[in-house]
Amino acid sequence: MKWNLRMVAAQRDLWRPTELLEAFKTVGFTPSLSKVAAMWSGTPVTVRLDDLDKICAVLNCTVGDLLQAEPLEAAAGESEALPKAVRAEGSGGGPVRPAPRRQGSPRSLPPN
Repeated sequence: MKWNLRMVAAQRDLWRPTELLEAFKTVGFTPSLSKVAAMWSGTPVTVRLDDLDKICAVLNCTVGDLLQAEPLEAAAGESEALPKAVRAEGSGGGPVRPAPRRQGSPRSLPPN
């Protein structure tokens, strides 16, 4: 996902995190300045839905304006480079079957 908070804020003539913080106060959203600065400078790992709703209300935008899906090109290339598990697809053979117990090893007794 691509986080477009700065672009959407710039379209609303908000150029600094402090200006955005003041705009948030108009709808009763009072995050700390460090939280606003973190959202401003990078992509947050998580965003509460309540917070996302308030951000959209302040910026007069939709969630689709703030978050844009990006293709997963990197993930597709990584899956081919991963080693395959033993007896994975393409390794030949049929279904995996359990090996029978050796005749010489007795079973342990249950606890008293």
